Amino acid sequence: MKTDTIAAIATAMSSSGIGIIRISGEQAFSVLQEIFRTKQGKKLDKIVSHRVHYGHIYDGNEMIDEVLVLVMRGPHSYTAEDTVEIDCHGGVLMMKKILETVIKYGARPAEPGEFTKRAFLNGRIDLSQAEAVIGVINAKNQYALKSSVSQLAGSVSDRIKRLREQIIYEIAFIESALDDPEHISLDGYGEKLLGNLEPMIQEMEKLVSSADNGRVMTEGVRTVILGKPNAGKSSLMNVLVGEERAIVTDVAGTTRDTLEEHIRLQGISLNIIDTAGIRETEDVVEKIGVLKARNMADEADLIIFVVDASIPLDENDEEIIELIRNKKAVVLLNKTDLEMTVTKEYLEEKTGHVVIPVSAKEETGIELLEQEIKSMFYQGEIDFNDEVTITNVRHKTALVEALASLRMVRQSVCDGMPEDFYSIDLMNAYEVLGSVIGEAVEEDLVNEIFSKFCTGK
Repeated sequence: MKTDTIAAIATAMSSSGIGIIRISGEQAFSVLQEIFRTKQGKKLDKIVSHRVHYGHIYDGNEMIDEVLVLVMRGPHSYTAEDTVEIDCHGGVLMMKKILETVIKYGARPAEPGEFTKRAFLNGRIDLSQAEAVIGVINAKNQYALKSSVSQLAGSVSDRIKRLREQIIYEIAFIESALDDPEHISLDGYGEKLLGNLEPMIQEMEKLVSSADNGRVMTEGVRTVILGKPNAGKSSLMNVLVGEERAIVTDVAGTTRDTLEEHIRLQGISLNIIDTAGIRETEDVVEKIGVLKARNMADEADLIIFVVDASIPLDENDEEIIELIRNKKAVVLLNKTDLEMTVTKEYLEEKTGHVVIPVSAKEETGIELLEQEIKSMFYQGEIDFNDEVTITNVRHKTALVEALASLRMVRQSVCDGMPEDFYSIDLMNAYEVLGSVIGEAVEEDLVNEIFSKFCTGK
C-alpha cells in the first residue's frame, strides 16, 4: 500500500531524558537525508535497514540537536513502510522544533493512531491486534496488561481465524453439493454438521462468557461500600485508598453523597464508591444520598457490606442484607478492636456471604479482604498463554451475533430444514467473525477505532 509520509512525536509531551520523533512512508528516508548529518558532517548516502546512526539534525545550515537515528526499511517495520525514529533530547520545545523540520522537508503531521492504522491497512497486524495496542497503553492493572499483550500476539485473532476456517469449510461443502448433487451427496450431512457445530458453539460460548472478566480487567470492578451510619464505611475507604479522602466523624450521617476513587488491590482495579449510610431519615439531603446509595448498589459488580460488630443488628442492617441477597458481595465485620456483640458465624448464616472480621481503625483484616476479592473475580491463576479473555465490547457483540447464527443453524438441522438454509446463517457467522479481525469491516468503523489512539501511535 503506497501512502504519503507522516510524522509525529511518539513520546509524551513533557520534559524527559529522551524524545522520539517517528516518520513513516515513501519519503521517510529522503526526508532523513535532507535533515540528518553524521558525526563527520556528511549526509547519509546509503541507508542500510535496522541500523542506528549518530549525528545531528539540521535545518539548512542551522544545527538543531545531537541525535541517534534508527532506520527500518519496510516491510520490516511497525507500519510495514520505510520508517525513521529520531531520538533527541527530551525537551518539549526541542521535540516540536525537530518535528517542524521534518514536516518542512516533506512529511505531514500524523493523525491519532495513524501509525497503527497503517500497520493494519498494510497487513502487518489485524484489527483485533491493533485494538490490543491501545489496550496495552491504557492497561490499569497487571491482568489487563497481560491480556492485551496476549491479544497483541494474536490470541484472539488465532481463535477467530480457526473458527472461520471451520465455518467456511461447511459452507463450501454445502454449496458444492447443491451445485453438483450427482457427485457430492448431502445424505446424512445434517447429523455430521451437528457434530461439527457443537465444538464451535461451545468455544464461542466460552469466549462470550469470558467477557465479564474481560470488562473487570479493563474497566475495573464497580465496588460499592454499604452500611448503616457510623459502621465505618468512610474509615474503610480511607484505608483502601491509602489517604484521608473521606471525612470521618462520630456524627451519624456525615457522608451524604457518594465519593469515588480508583484503586488497585492484588492486581485488580477497583472503582470504589463510598456511600451515605442507609437508614430512615427526615433530612432531605441525607435522604437523597441514601437513595443514591441504593441505586449504586443495584449497578455494582461487588458490594462491600460494613457491619458494626460492637452493636446488635438493627432494621437498617436487615434492609441491606435483603439488598445484597442475590448479589456478589463480601461482608466486613468491622470494629473488632471493640467488644463484639455480633459474631462472624451468626453473620455468615444471616447473610449467606463470606464474612471477614476487620478493624478499619487498626487496619487489620484488609489483606484477607483483598484476597477474597481476587478469588471472587479470578478463580485460580489465569494462564494467558492458553486462556483467551474477551476484553473488547465490539468483539463480544460480534461473537454474540455469530453464536446466535450457529445456534440457528443447529435449530434448522433439528427441524429438518433444507441445506441452503444452513448456508445463510453459516455465512452470517463467518462474516460477523471477520469483522473482529478486520476481514469484513467498514471504513467508518476503522476510522472510529483509530481516532481513540494517541498521536504518534
